[in-house]
Amino acid sequence: MKGSIIQQKSYDFASRIVKAYKFLVNEQREYVLSKQLLRSGTSIGANVEEALAASSTADFIHKLNIAAKEARETSYWLRLLRDNDFLPEPAFESIHAHNLEITKILSSILLTTKEKQKPQTPPTHNS
Repeated sequence: MKGSIIQQKSYDFASRIVKAYKFLVNEQREYVLSKQLLRSGTSIGANVEEALAASSTADFIHKLNIAAKEARETSYWLRLLRDNDFLPEPAFESIHAHNLEITKILSSILLTTKEKQKPQTPPTHNS
């Protein structure tokens, strides 16, 4: 089931974000950008959880759209931390790749769900 895949991947990613936050605060003494990263990076999974408990397809799409936006914001904070020498390149590459994978999965689920929601038009027969 797609829900369980994105659910687990977003949870694992949130766990990585928490570890990155601890590194940034304890080792790099960076407090502002890392807090933004913590908020957006853990919000992805929280919104996936909400989507999976959605009361309607529209609610499901809305929550997954928020998760996708949070993933894009997380990418921004990760790049900013790397480009300002707070996050080493190998760590950035690994966690950013994980984020991109989640973004692609979310996009795929959203696209599929929206397609299924479109009204089906019967084929026309030209005689």
